[in-house]
Amino acid sequence: MQPILCVEEVRRLEDLIEKEGTSKAELMEHAGEYVASVVSELKPKRVAVLCGFGNNGGDGWVAADILSHDGIAVDVVTPIEPDEIRSALARHVARRTAARDVTVHAGPSRDELAEIVSRADVVVDALLGTGFHGSLRPPFSIWIDVLNELTPTIVSVDVPSGLDSDTGEVADKCVSADRTATMLAPKLGLYSADGPHYAGEISCGTLYEHVDEVLNDVDHAAEKLDLADMVEYAEPLPGNIDKYSRGSVLVVAGSATYPGAAIMAAKAAARAGAGYVTVAAPNMCANLIRMALPSIPVVALPSDARGAFSSVAAPSIGKLARKFDCVLCGPGMTTGAGCVQVTSELIDSNVPLVLDADALNCLSKLSAGKLDDFPEIYRRDAPLVLTPHYRELSRLLDGTEIEHLASAIEGAQRILWASGSSDMVIVAKGPTTAVVSVERTLLPLSGPASLATAGSGDVLGGIIAGTIACTHGEVDVWEKLVSYAVTLHSLSGFVAASKFGEKSVIATDLIDVIGDAMNAFVTAALEEMGVANEGQEA
Repeated sequence: MQPILCVEEVRRLEDLIEKEGTSKAELMEHAGEYVASVVSELKPKRVAVLCGFGNNGGDGWVAADILSHDGIAVDVVTPIEPDEIRSALARHVARRTAARDVTVHAGPSRDELAEIVSRADVVVDALLGTGFHGSLRPPFSIWIDVLNELTPTIVSVDVPSGLDSDTGEVADKCVSADRTATMLAPKLGLYSADGPHYAGEISCGTLYEHVDEVLNDVDHAAEKLDLADMVEYAEPLPGNIDKYSRGSVLVVAGSATYPGAAIMAAKAAARAGAGYVTVAAPNMCANLIRMALPSIPVVALPSDARGAFSSVAAPSIGKLARKFDCVLCGPGMTTGAGCVQVTSELIDSNVPLVLDADALNCLSKLSAGKLDDFPEIYRRDAPLVLTPHYRELSRLLDGTEIEHLASAIEGAQRILWASGSSDMVIVAKGPTTAVVSVERTLLPLSGPASLATAGSGDVLGGIIAGTIACTHGEVDVWEKLVSYAVTLHSLSGFVAASKFGEKSVIATDLIDVIGDAMNAFVTAALEEMGVANEGQEA
């Protein structure tokens, strides 16, 4: 797992490193060395380094010095003369580099900058660092326009200039980097909101020999999971297994309006490994679901006039739930009074529970949209997984704006910390999905944009429930298990996109390639571990 830090955490980390005896000046030298190494991999003959006023610009000056010593022609572009730079560290390295074999261009016009950039094989963006927030000012707003218009190969230092390092938002414009060479640890904004679009390929320079030791002394905004971290959940089936010992799932879902959601969730649970899946559905749509799922039993329960669960169904569902290893509630259920009662009944049960889609909206009704003010509603003895997308999470938190990864993590933590349960997990779904528990936040593999399609969330809910059922509740780290399920969903998106085209994927395509995604996971995880995977299909 790789720690992901917010800006304040990075500052604390730098202070700790300084206390251990490595100064910020030394860190700047190491950062410049790392940037130069990333640029050198591209084998350029000429490089343009665009430097700002602060320490991010200082990293660029150091990189320029090193690259020029390696025989590469270097143009350094700066808004002011080196002697005028306010940051003492950046001013020192700028003076040193300017006195050596580089060409310095102070305050060039737009046309002059365009000519410099056009000559370069690689451009280093060292304009704005992690402290940037808000809107751009000249000359950087003009310089970024030039870069994005000419589209050279760009290596950004720490974060692309114009990107908020915490939120990943771009207020005005941002450098579109091919690579981002970040320092000490990746920044949360690289994975949030606009970050993935602008950051390109992300690599991290550790800079400090003992960084792994001091990283544990600061909080982590999140941790990015490698596939190898989850390989324990992909073990092959033992030879003495049967359909019951493989794990069982009850899917409480569907309505006359949305029967397909129950169908997709149940199929996904079975594809994810559960040996026995049952659907509990309102009787007005039960036969339709039976016809679509010949291998899955369907229990018909009383419905209201609109074809959703009646309040009468709640006690029967609560009793039925006790027979299963995991219950998934919500897809296509709607939010009538009976559905709210069903959700409440299942929360009171003693079985691992996944609340998805309309079950989350029912939970919002139960708490009057202020879930974190009423932890007694969702506090339970058995594991609980909530799977809200940003709008659903906002409805659970009295309309709090959830616009990016950082705010989604913060919102999920409000709910989790109010409950304090160690086996409760919130899957905050978005372009980058976060799996949040009381103790930490994990970032599993993000899927392609093709996952943004109706029904994709129902498939994810089924995969999570099926994955949980296979463990029979014997789980040490719930957030890691759930992250494995999210990873399978993402890999299914990649497989489906390669098969059908990015814009042509529909939710049912994901279900049909879950097995391929499992095989791809095993292959890639073993490659990460350096283990040969003979006989395993990708």
